[in-house]
Amino acid sequence: MSSAEESSCAVMGNIMSEMNKQSSVVPMAIVATLFFILGFATWLNGSLMPFLQQILQLSPFQASLIIFSFYIAVTFTALPSAMIIRKVGYKNGMALGMATMMVAGLLFIPAAKTQVFALFLFAQLVMGAGQTLLQTAVNPYVVRIGPEESAAARVSIMGILNKGAGVVAPIVFTALILSDFEGFVGKELSQTDIDAMANGLILPYLGMAIFIGILGFAVTKMPLPELIDDVDEQKPGQVKEALSHPSLALGIVALFVYVAVEVIAGDTIGSFALSLGVEKYSVMTSYTMGCMVLGYFLGVLLIPRVLSQQTALTISAVLGCVLTLAIVTGSNETVLISTLFGLKSVLPDTLLLIAVLGFANAIVWPAVWPLALSGLGKLTSVGSGLLIMGIAGGAFGPLFWGLASGGVKSAEAQQMAYIVMLPCYLFILFYAVKGHKMKSWK
Repeated sequence: MSSAEESSCAVMGNIMSEMNKQSSVVPMAIVATLFFILGFATWLNGSLMPFLQQILQLSPFQASLIIFSFYIAVTFTALPSAMIIRKVGYKNGMALGMATMMVAGLLFIPAAKTQVFALFLFAQLVMGAGQTLLQTAVNPYVVRIGPEESAAARVSIMGILNKGAGVVAPIVFTALILSDFEGFVGKELSQTDIDAMANGLILPYLGMAIFIGILGFAVTKMPLPELIDDVDEQKPGQVKEALSHPSLALGIVALFVYVAVEVIAGDTIGSFALSLGVEKYSVMTSYTMGCMVLGYFLGVLLIPRVLSQQTALTISAVLGCVLTLAIVTGSNETVLISTLFGLKSVLPDTLLLIAVLGFANAIVWPAVWPLALSGLGKLTSVGSGLLIMGIAGGAFGPLFWGLASGGVKSAEAQQMAYIVMLPCYLFILFYAVKGHKMKSWK
């Protein structure tokens, strides 16, 4: 080949490479938007839980059912979602997921009008099902829509977007729904007050439903390339064979208890703030998620350059144990910040400590995942599917917290209930130190 031809080929190669980069920009922008929506819908629960607890006069256990009904949908709809995606394709699967979320948003209107708790729970269940379908469709794009060598960076960016939405959602909820109800915390609400607060949900949820519906329709018209699955069909006995690896089986449990404590920290902080008489209880989730985003950034910077995955997981577990004990035994006054830093704080120490749990939790998911899949070989895809089931921990974490509070609305009972997180962090610590190294059950 002549030098001119070589030069021409090089130029063409550069052009093609540039075109491939450009061709993935639009799909990645769409996927990024969908990840933000997933995070927004998920972490909106942290504001919705105490809000419904206030207007429907719910006990902590009853309020925890709001989170339970959302996350339990993962358990029941994960496998059907995968079947739907195989049937209709990834792009149509995204659209169907958003259509289901749109229906869920519309269900909040009759729920708010009637103030029937069961309707709110059903709306949450449908929202969780739609979110599971959307997540099943959109997650593969992050890995497969761009170069394989930059997949980890894309996963991190999407994770930050997802958690960042958790900072924004409570602020939006408070601005749109609670801005007209100052001074209602700690006050015995009349039926007129309750009606006014419940009706405040209608326009925001209607707007969210319309937006998600329009975006879902737009996705069907956008240039999203269809992904082609090239994995082999799952063979009988592969699940049993995968679970014979202790590192995977224990990793599933580790993710289950991790998601449990993540959701406790993110979604019960508002209810606890309500019991303490904090006026802005609905924005408390933003504090937890802000700490989580900070932890996510540090994880991207430090792992594996400075810290190994195992070391990071160990530190996270130890910090979780220390913070849990500090929350249970800590003061509900504003002492800690002023004593340590000489600054004024409007939040009780216990709330700030719960928020810092977001920092402790941030690295657990990305650290457990590779440790659990290490050495699985051909069983990696089966192991990944089993690990996803750990998300069901989000359904049970707040439920155990509600049960531990004894159904009592007092701040002291709810504060002591956070002790349910201690065995969860202890198990994560065990997995970090020993569990992920186990090669057999003997």
